[in-house]
Amino acid sequence: MTHPHLDPSAMDDGGLGVRSVDVLLAGQASSGAFVASPNFPTYGYSWLRDGSFCARALDVVGEHQRAGDFHRWVERTIVGQRDRVEAVVSKLAAGITPDHEEMLPTRYTLDGDLEHHDPADPWPNYQLDGYGTWLWELREHLRSSGSEEFDKEAVELAARYLVAAWRTDCCDCWEELGDGQHASTLAAIAAGLQAAGTLLDEPAHLDEAVQVRSYLLETFVRDGIFRKGAADDRLDASLLWLVLPFGVVAADDPVMQRTVEELREDLAGPGGGLYRYLGDTYYGGGQWVLLTCWLAWYDAVVGRRADFEVRRRWVVQQATAELDLPEQILTEVQDPRMVEPWEKRWGPVANPLLWSHAMYLIMSEAATPWK
Repeated sequence: MTHPHLDPSAMDDGGLGVRSVDVLLAGQASSGAFVASPNFPTYGYSWLRDGSFCARALDVVGEHQRAGDFHRWVERTIVGQRDRVEAVVSKLAAGITPDHEEMLPTRYTLDGDLEHHDPADPWPNYQLDGYGTWLWELREHLRSSGSEEFDKEAVELAARYLVAAWRTDCCDCWEELGDGQHASTLAAIAAGLQAAGTLLDEPAHLDEAVQVRSYLLETFVRDGIFRKGAADDRLDASLLWLVLPFGVVAADDPVMQRTVEELREDLAGPGGGLYRYLGDTYYGGGQWVLLTCWLAWYDAVVGRRADFEVRRRWVVQQATAELDLPEQILTEVQDPRMVEPWEKRWGPVANPLLWSHAMYLIMSEAATPWK
């Protein structure tokens, strides 16, 4: 299949770019939601965060209508949670912190309903980054597509929810560590509130975005680099999100530059991929395709062409014979003893992962000036 704005001859990837678009389109339900992975039952849901990047990738290749279908699905889903938003906002305004089960979930069914997860296999479901990511990417979609259509009620509900909840502890972007605040989450919130303030012409949301950003810069920089959590000094590859796409700091910000160099030193695998963080044991803690694409995206933006090519080649080499990209690679994992337990629990690593394919397309588009 051919796609607008996608030139396979310029990508030198054996058809991976075309396959990536096809995976995204095939993984989009009639509702507009993107399934996280079609062949991994545990990921049979739609995440606002993952889906927002899938929509961005479709905008990159000119599939604006299909990207818009996702944003319409999110709008309907959030409006459908109006009563839950109002209850959370009211409780927080009264100084009462709701239980995590009362908050908006991080993932929904493809029809926009709440999931019914097996209580015998608990899985945290309270995160805030997805709502901020969606608001930011909605604005980007409107810019790239030239559309002016969006549901103001959905944007206002999402923004009010973030304004009320951003100081609460939630899970990080990996659905782990639910007892603190996390830099990449706050970056998504700051960017999302900025986008909402712009879309709604609402100064209060813009002011709140400034407060979130200031808190992030004051709280998460220690010893000259950004840290994963307010009380967590580890490095995490999601710190790249502070620059791309959220723009909380510039790519040439000295603290960010030092942080990225630390990421390269501490989290780069022997083959060129990128680990999430040191000590990761999920499927042994392998190198993640989408995060490797993120570092390549950063390298493209700052003009490190040789580094970009190393990452790009590594990603292309991880594709299967069918040109599918998995979530992570199980060679050179951090804890080999933890591969088998996860495979017994949930099966083989998710493959294809739509988010991996989305980031491959986004990364590739960032290097267009070099082609």
